[in-house]
Amino acid sequence: MLEGAVGVVITIFIVNILYVAISTVRLLLTMKGYRYLAAFVSMLEMIIYVVALSLVLNNLNNIANVIAYAVGYGVGLFIGMKIEERLALGYITVNVITKEYNLDLPNQIREKGYGVTSWLANGRDGERMMLEILTPRKYEHKLYKQIIAIDEKAFIVSSEPKQIHGGFWVRHVRRLQAKKNQNQE
Repeated sequence: MLEGAVGVVITIFIVNILYVAISTVRLLLTMKGYRYLAAFVSMLEMIIYVVALSLVLNNLNNIANVIAYAVGYGVGLFIGMKIEERLALGYITVNVITKEYNLDLPNQIREKGYGVTSWLANGRDGERMMLEILTPRKYEHKLYKQIIAIDEKAFIVSSEPKQIHGGFWVRHVRRLQAKKNQNQE
């Protein structure tokens, strides 16, 4: 009898981890515009949800089942966020403010393959150089490290652009897509 009860608790825990992790990824896919993939993932999500919920509802007499469901939900959310970090879908805009003109930060970053737009700005303590860099999210931390290696006092802020039109990256991405399509033929 005890083995069956423990098995149900473990099953509820694992199934809910799967459900919430997939749900988190599906939400992020939806937000990033991957409609068809998000729709497919949502079908898997609902199958797993029905299984997990039915296990809990059929075994409400045991508080351990409800706790396993709740803990599995939290662990699943954490795992879903870790999966999304690894996928790193989309692009990030990194804004850098520096007062170190002699480092030629824009050109050093460009030499590493990034598109950089720079301009003169004014801060509380005088003139600054402002840089805006667009990069795939999977390179965000690498870019931070490269900037800090050049100017450890740089002020760095990032945000996620909703839409991108024109400029260096659009041409670059189109060229890569064209090459990919030619290689597939």
